[in-house]
Amino acid sequence: MAGEIGVAARKVAVVGGGPGGLYAAALLKRLDPDRDVTVWERNAPDDTFGFGVVLSDETLGGIEHADPQVYRALQREFVRWDDIDIVHRGRTLTSGGHGFAALGRRTLLRILHERCRALGVRLNFRTQAPPAAELAAGHDLVIAADGVHSLTRAAHADVFGPRVTPHRCRYIWLAADFALDAFRFEIAETEHGVVQLHGYPYARAGSGPEHPDGASTVIVEMREEVWRRAGLDRCDERESAEWCAKVFADALSGRPLRSNKSAWTAFRTVVNARWSHGRTVLLGDAAHTAHFSIGSGTKLAVEDALALAACLAEQPDLPAALAAYEAERQPVVASTQRAARASLAWFEELAEYVDQPPRRFAFNLLTRSRRVTHANLRLRDPDFVAAVEEEAGVPDGTPPMFTPFRLGGLTLRNRVVVSPMDMYSADGDGTPGDFHLVHLGARALGGAGLVMTEMVCVSPEGRITPGCTGLYTPEHETAWRRVTDFVHGRSPGTAIGVQLGHSGRKGSTRLMWDGIDQPLPDGNWPLVAPSALPYRPGVNQIPHALTEPELGGIREQFVRSARSAARAGFDLLELHCAHGYLLSGFLSPLTNRRTDAYGGDLAARLRFPLEVFDAVRAVWPAERPMTVRISATDWAEGGTTAEDSVEIARAFAAHGAAAIDVSTGQVVPDEQPEYGRSYQTPFADRIRNRLGVPVIAVGAVSSWDDVNSLVLAGRADLCALARPHLYDPHWTLHAAAEQGYTGPGATWPLPYRAGSRTPPTGRTDAPKPRLTLG
Repeated sequence: MAGEIGVAARKVAVVGGGPGGLYAAALLKRLDPDRDVTVWERNAPDDTFGFGVVLSDETLGGIEHADPQVYRALQREFVRWDDIDIVHRGRTLTSGGHGFAALGRRTLLRILHERCRALGVRLNFRTQAPPAAELAAGHDLVIAADGVHSLTRAAHADVFGPRVTPHRCRYIWLAADFALDAFRFEIAETEHGVVQLHGYPYARAGSGPEHPDGASTVIVEMREEVWRRAGLDRCDERESAEWCAKVFADALSGRPLRSNKSAWTAFRTVVNARWSHGRTVLLGDAAHTAHFSIGSGTKLAVEDALALAACLAEQPDLPAALAAYEAERQPVVASTQRAARASLAWFEELAEYVDQPPRRFAFNLLTRSRRVTHANLRLRDPDFVAAVEEEAGVPDGTPPMFTPFRLGGLTLRNRVVVSPMDMYSADGDGTPGDFHLVHLGARALGGAGLVMTEMVCVSPEGRITPGCTGLYTPEHETAWRRVTDFVHGRSPGTAIGVQLGHSGRKGSTRLMWDGIDQPLPDGNWPLVAPSALPYRPGVNQIPHALTEPELGGIREQFVRSARSAARAGFDLLELHCAHGYLLSGFLSPLTNRRTDAYGGDLAARLRFPLEVFDAVRAVWPAERPMTVRISATDWAEGGTTAEDSVEIARAFAAHGAAAIDVSTGQVVPDEQPEYGRSYQTPFADRIRNRLGVPVIAVGAVSSWDDVNSLVLAGRADLCALARPHLYDPHWTLHAAAEQGYTGPGATWPLPYRAGSRTPPTGRTDAPKPRLTLG
């Protein structure tokens, strides 16, 4: 019987003989030669269902330090290349400096088999492992590396908490018996729809009798509906390979594609709440998956093995080691999965991009995961990025974020927007004061092309909190005029916009720092909404469901505030139809349960927000643009979807919106957002590229590199940033200074011009050694 969990793992069972399981076995045996390690693999030693494997320099560095012998064996077999070829509509564009290394999966397994045997690991092939619970009774540690369809994970799903998400493309792994010159993305526009090829070499020509001309992995992928229209759902393995070879005959020079038990598969993202259960721990695809388009499956599994072995060596007992393993790996994997989801979603929406100019299309593809950006692509291949910028009309020496943009009759000097941010700092009657003058004035002096107010409320009852500003009295108009006059007078070239809204069922709450969305302890005012549904049942008050005559009154409140905003000197007006406030409440099926003409299908739910928009547009000066902020998804089952958001944007654009400001969520309290870097931008991207409507992207856009990347890729026209402008009111000017830009897109106010260069932080010119004596 094995020792207790608190004793170092002396007897280890590994379920699954893929690269992750084998490498974990080898590492654990190498760390302790007396350790008993057994691997169970249900397939034969040379069975493999992929062809090539890509590993990053970072992963290879970890292997080199942990096991130089394995590293040297891998190094002898690697095919290395720097270029990515993107082939579309008969044109090949090449970007260099990327640095890949690949080898055959069968070769990788052979190297790991040899290493395991040399170290004394027992390898059981063609043998189904006993259940993990049974193994745990006789082993100190059970490593479940049994893949995406893990039986171990399924048997203990109540503990691991798996979430498996299927996606919308079908793909097949094939091979070509020659070495491609580079990593190749090729796009084919067939009569059935768009099909893409992902290919890379994994064996050099002359590397051995098995591959005299080398070999390449070829993955063919397409949307499910394209796959069905092409009849591939009725094709066998041979017919599928022949179809793919015919579509990509030019890339293959007419040569066939080889299969190996290859089948069309829909990719599934696997996420687990926990990775360990008693003595059992998940590793590799059993714990997580990441789409092959960022080449990370084997990489993650090998890195899991490295981390698990290190934690077992460093921690005093097994529970501590497994806890440390999860703490180390889960954030890394989550980050990779976010990038992988962005990449796979880009390919799912590929048809939206094929009409982009060729170089922009290539740049968009290369930056799809948001890990490769304008700045690091420029380091890798400055000539490629310069060509993309030239095609896009970006002046030489100008970062994309500092190009002007015309929004209706308003020209913005750059692509940066100070996002609307509720400040909760108005006087008790909704009047903006010195705080707003300083807050908005400082950000206008900071160089942004457009500075937006917080949501300015159209009535006392339409406020979120007693600290929210309004625009429904002459005093409000006068106070706002003071702000716009300052911006126009002291920061010429900066535009200032007002966001008009009504809180709906989310009103009458405390200031954010006193308890966000919590009702006031006293002095509450009655709430109105499309339907009598409280924001939080039992916490927030039940709103009054507006009648049709009352809707007319609300509409007139927006009209009155819009007239006042025009007189106050605002350059742009944005209608707030997001975040669960009144107009957003009409759009979402989760908050609009009406049975009259203003509820039901999406067209009916749009009716009142469009009526308000039309009424405001009629009184807002024709030369000044109007935009609309929407929540592109509710992040909740049964709510507004990404596809709904396209139709919502289409409707507002048809009614005259100059741009759609694309946010998400905050409509219902039980939402489940998928947070991450620039996590809301794909929704803006979809609207822009499907409808051709200008969009403002928001949501964790935090760096000037993000802005440059989004603008140059054509995913957004403007980028709205909130927290970066709270951290640094002069964020835009500092972005210009850090990029060495001094043009018209970022003009320093005269009193600040002396500070337009980054100040020195310390001496860096210490004398260098003159002599070296050996």
